[in-house]
Amino acid sequence: MISVPVRDGEVETGVVSDQRAVAGSFPPEGLPRAVLRSETAIVLALSLGASGVSACISFIGSLTKPGGLKEQAATLNGSYAPGRPWLDLAWQLFGIASALVPVVLVAHLLMREGAGMRAIGFDRTRPWPDLGRGALVAAGIGGAGLAFYLGARAAGFNLTVVPEALPDVWWKYPVLILSALQNAVLEEVVVVGYLLRRLGQLGWTPTAALLASAVLRGSYHLYQGIGGFVGNMVMGVVFVWLYRRWGRVGPLVAAHALLDVVAFVGYGLLAGKVGWLPTG
Repeated sequence: MISVPVRDGEVETGVVSDQRAVAGSFPPEGLPRAVLRSETAIVLALSLGASGVSACISFIGSLTKPGGLKEQAATLNGSYAPGRPWLDLAWQLFGIASALVPVVLVAHLLMREGAGMRAIGFDRTRPWPDLGRGALVAAGIGGAGLAFYLGARAAGFNLTVVPEALPDVWWKYPVLILSALQNAVLEEVVVVGYLLRRLGQLGWTPTAALLASAVLRGSYHLYQGIGGFVGNMVMGVVFVWLYRRWGRVGPLVAAHALLDVVAFVGYGLLAGKVGWLPTG
């Protein structure tokens, strides 16, 4: 049993044909496959594909640096202008806003084919169901993810992840929450909703598309180490499965945002106060 989006934002549950099971199984009218291939490559090159290459280079640097991986740190949210809080805030907000430009591009491309963001289930038609499902997913993944990270770090497969290293100023936690929302929207819209739709239109099998999405998600977390790569690949498989079941990216955005908010804010509140949390 799977759920797929149908017209007017409704969801139909049941056994469906392969053609309807993959949203956008064929290229939109007037858009050749070559155009869709180049378009997809451009979107990834401007966003998480480039991040994957950057993370790979960073990981090679960490591997070739003296000392084990767990003795090194990967900082996720750091200061851009230490000692200058207002300038730092300006840079933080600019970074968050500019990182969302690929999402705007995706929205434009989907609108061009007459589908819009509703086609991937990123709209305001079901805010509370999306949030409820997202909270359940976050609760299920959060504890397992933390345990996996601690185990991978102890085994020497992961760097010490420092979720935040911002100055203790009034805007610290609002910026961390905005950063979490930005990560969630960018990753789930591009890596799940958009990528799966385009790969389906290009004739990829569901299994191949799932693997591509999961490997991409793992790749741009490789800067954290092997544990970050594997853990996020597994999360990618789960998220693709849920997306195909629900036909909406909204719950995944909610789940990802909640996971990152807890990680960022929780680290800021607990770092140095509990013995089990590595601080780099």
